[in-house]
Amino acid sequence: MTASHDVVIVGGGGAGLRAAIAIAEHDPRSSIAIVSKVYPMRSHTVSAEGGAAAVAGPGDSLDEHAYDTVSGSDWLCDQDAVEAFVEEAPRELLRLEHWGCPWSRRPDGHIAVRAFGGMKNNRTWFAADKTGFHLLHTLFQTALSYQDIVRYDEWFATTLLVDDGKVCGIVAIELATGRVETILASAVIVCTGGCGRVYPFTTNANINTGDGMALAYRAGAPLKDMEFVQYHPTGLPFTGILITEAARAEGGWLLNKDGYRYLQDYDLGTPSPEPVMRSMELGPRDRLSQAFVHELDKGRTIGTPYGHVVHLDLRHLGADLIDTKLPFVRELCSKYQNIDPVRELIPVRPVVHYMMGGIHTDINGATPVEGLYSVGETACVSINGANRLGSNSLPELLVFGARAGRAAAEYASSVTARETSAVLARGRAEQDRLERDLTRRAEGSERIAHIRSEMQETLETSAGIYRDGDSLAKGADKVRELRDRFGRAGLDDHSRAFNTELVAVLELSCMLEVAECIIACALAREESRGAHQRTDFPARNDERFLAHSMIHRQPDGSSRVSYLPVTITRWPPGERVYGR
Repeated sequence: MTASHDVVIVGGGGAGLRAAIAIAEHDPRSSIAIVSKVYPMRSHTVSAEGGAAAVAGPGDSLDEHAYDTVSGSDWLCDQDAVEAFVEEAPRELLRLEHWGCPWSRRPDGHIAVRAFGGMKNNRTWFAADKTGFHLLHTLFQTALSYQDIVRYDEWFATTLLVDDGKVCGIVAIELATGRVETILASAVIVCTGGCGRVYPFTTNANINTGDGMALAYRAGAPLKDMEFVQYHPTGLPFTGILITEAARAEGGWLLNKDGYRYLQDYDLGTPSPEPVMRSMELGPRDRLSQAFVHELDKGRTIGTPYGHVVHLDLRHLGADLIDTKLPFVRELCSKYQNIDPVRELIPVRPVVHYMMGGIHTDINGATPVEGLYSVGETACVSINGANRLGSNSLPELLVFGARAGRAAAEYASSVTARETSAVLARGRAEQDRLERDLTRRAEGSERIAHIRSEMQETLETSAGIYRDGDSLAKGADKVRELRDRFGRAGLDDHSRAFNTELVAVLELSCMLEVAECIIACALAREESRGAHQRTDFPARNDERFLAHSMIHRQPDGSSRVSYLPVTITRWPPGERVYGR
């Protein structure tokens, strides 16, 4: 079967919904489709807790927000994108309020803002500690008011259709029935979120398997800065559930096994007008995670069945503050750790949280493949460089979601949909491939779960918080072996309706491709910068590596890494600090 729309958006989270609204506002005549493998309100945006950064008034400035972001990125962000981002972020957050987002307020009625790691000033807007939940609700409700937005809920996109270098649609499976359909479009926006599930211990939902990155990569779009994987310093052991940075912003302390606030022993690169004992828990995420590793090496962490931990102490904050500003933290601790943070210490450890890298785009979300756009965590515009500052990601998906939506709408209105015999033949070929794969894998000898677990362990040991050339080379060999074994992976479920095992195979195919890219880019970058720490190359090397890594898929399936200069507008590379 074949359907047709002006613009198809793959991914129904915050970035996809914001892009859809922007298209509908820009051209009310556009036919817009959102293809999402989950119901939009189950997208991973809903799990964001702490807040969204934007200049909110006196005492802060766009330049200071920009400088904090540039310095936090270890000078690997594109400064033109950062300047556009900080300028447009306040307008996007105000627009969200007008659509109904219930931002928390100060007693005088003004928007409340809190401190966040790496930010010199308090500029993080929040809705208690359920910011992503309220943001996604607001976008979803707003999108419902546009009748021309058609949703394909619980459909899995398996390929991008490209003809003569131009994108012309997708092929997707309806999970409820197993039906495979070609969906034609003049433009496609990919916004499927991150790929944290390539690691074993992550805050990411099970759906974050790098699908969009793999789709674009296979279609000819390079991936950018894939070596930069952010660990968040405070995840719950066993589950990986995030304890938001807001807990530290409100005054939480990190303690080692001796009850000592160990961060005072480390250079976090965060000069602050506040006393160091106040500011150190709000250091950047990469350096806090690295400090944990040093504490582990010194024997100052606490062993548990789920790995070593330190403690996050909120007890001194009191029940009233926790229930007002951190109610979800208390709920998560109660449900998943059986502890009450009002009276007990919270065990935490670093956990994979965010991909700074992704599909290479320009400032309007356009990729090198004509008609293909990307936005959100699956994209790399890049404002995050080597390390994302907390609370920049939510306004990023709003600012660049709107930009990508408008750009895609303009492009779609200027071209004719490519419903050619070649395009339709490619759609039928993909449908046939999926049918053959389902049949062929009935005889497979390898288990999906075993390959996935080995891939995750390989990424953790070879491309974790600290890396070196030997471990990365071994990791690359192992992933190649796993990709070979994946060709022999079997399926026990041969049904069409709700075949979750088939979905797992499709996701693992994407994860293995992404895992290979992460390791290849990490092996090529022989320096330490932000979240990429090479013990064999401990210094930052601006002469060779003040550049974005670009990994390209070759026709034979191999990869090639090249470099693209970083865009510098106003702030030349300097010592990594926050604020001036």
